[in-house]
Amino acid sequence: TFPWEAAKIDRAEGRHPLPSLEACLSGWAPEAARSTDQLLPERARALAAVLETPPELRDFTALPPLWHWVYFHQWPDHSALGADGHPANEHFLPPIPDRRRMFAGGRLLVDRPLQLGVPAERTSALLRTSVKQGRTGELAFVTVRSEYRQHGQLCLTEEQDHVYRSGDGSPRDFGDRPAHHPRSDAPWQQRFTGDPVRLFRFSALTANSHRIHYDLAYCQQVEHYPDLVVHGPLLVLLMTELARQHAPQPVTSVDYRFRRPVFAGDPVLIAGGPDGKFSVRTEPDNAAATAELGFGQ
Repeated sequence: TFPWEAAKIDRAEGRHPLPSLEACLSGWAPEAARSTDQLLPERARALAAVLETPPELRDFTALPPLWHWVYFHQWPDHSALGADGHPANEHFLPPIPDRRRMFAGGRLLVDRPLQLGVPAERTSALLRTSVKQGRTGELAFVTVRSEYRQHGQLCLTEEQDHVYRSGDGSPRDFGDRPAHHPRSDAPWQQRFTGDPVRLFRFSALTANSHRIHYDLAYCQQVEHYPDLVVHGPLLVLLMTELARQHAPQPVTSVDYRFRRPVFAGDPVLIAGGPDGKFSVRTEPDNAAATAELGFGQ
């Protein structure tokens, strides 16, 4: 029994408030988890259609960087989902009451691309946790490290950072919505505006049932967002795909951060160059997401 379980009952009965996030994470040490996937090419083809990947980049023999996000999925029973659409209890979800999750960023190192049609194994483990004080209260940061192998050889090493908070949240001021694409001097650019249909298709491909991406009423009334939220992973893929279209060398590493949400209908600019510095920007010049890409031979 974790400390928050008894405290949640006490809070419901009016005895005392929620415990600190440090107390919630005390003693939480999930074991490493292993999963496999056949890496059938149909999902890669579907992602290429959603991203509108140029025909010359639709190889379908090896996965481009981060395209493994449409593989290694688990589908819990519908009754096992929480009110936000996420699984109520998942292996690496921390034991935090009234849990709200945000994807903060991550890192990927490519030793060799995953080959489509070849069985692959993923081993994931909790790397670290920390608690910090944010503007809205305590935030719990959880980092999970995963290694992907084929034929016993290491192909990808990935770390993902998620941040969690407790409570129902409160209305937030996101400022004026952008009306135009920003300008940039970056040598490589692509304009993008997320729409509900693309968000729905990306949610389906990534087995992401979080309601902020498709349920407008939930978005506005519960999470207090002005509109549907564009997936963070989609923004990262737009940056790596821009690099794949222009860079003469393959992408071998990605270090990305999400800084502010992008909403459906917001015109954004994907920008980057040979120096490996990429961003997703809204007007006048706000970075919603950034990434540093490494290139190999």
